[in-house]
Amino acid sequence: MWYRLFKHVLLGPLLRVLGRPRVEGLHHIPQDGPVIVAANHLAFIDSLYLALVIPRPISFLAKNEYFTGTGPRGRLRRWFYTVSGQVPVDRTGGDAAAAALDAATRILEAGGVWAIHPEGTRSPDGRVYRGRTGVLRVAVATGAPVVPAVLSGTDRMNPRGGRLLRPAKVHISFEPPRRYPAGCGPAQVRGAVDELMREIAHRSGRPYVDRYAATFLVDASPTPGEGISAG
Repeated sequence: MWYRLFKHVLLGPLLRVLGRPRVEGLHHIPQDGPVIVAANHLAFIDSLYLALVIPRPISFLAKNEYFTGTGPRGRLRRWFYTVSGQVPVDRTGGDAAAAALDAATRILEAGGVWAIHPEGTRSPDGRVYRGRTGVLRVAVATGAPVVPAVLSGTDRMNPRGGRLLRPAKVHISFEPPRRYPAGCGPAQVRGAVDELMREIAHRSGRPYVDRYAATFLVDASPTPGEGISAG
């Protein structure tokens, strides 16, 4: 209930007015069954626009700390992450990457939609950076198809460091799904992720950088779907 209220009443109408989103290829998202949506990452609101335009409820992974805050601010943040489809992941253990991938696997085994930004953090300059391999490791393990998603305009609406949203045309395109056979080794997974990110860069009309974006960031604090995919 809260997810639908958040999407259709509390925030969705504002996002539609500010971004006037143009969506292409939405038919590539299956109407049911597990699917992974892998998108480039330009702004904090990327995850909100994916949730807005995809008809099915989608889930992201987020730090467990976002769900344990106290006081009015902590409760508000917990509510926001919960109703926007975030799944808490405990990153205090010895293998945070394994915990994140296990959580993603559970979402898909339940027939859900898992969305992720393989770059691991927002692009510092609009280019598309090297992806982490967690997205493909989960795809290989579950057999779920991967639908590449290309976002543009969200960085103009929500520039890094900005506190207010500004009107800007948002465009989201979904590409044909890709499937990856079981038994892919580490080298094959790494190569497939590189190919996926190069295709997203090509479709977006932005340069591809074969390095991790976090290398260039002073503040790489994660937003929903960031910083939790294994490298």
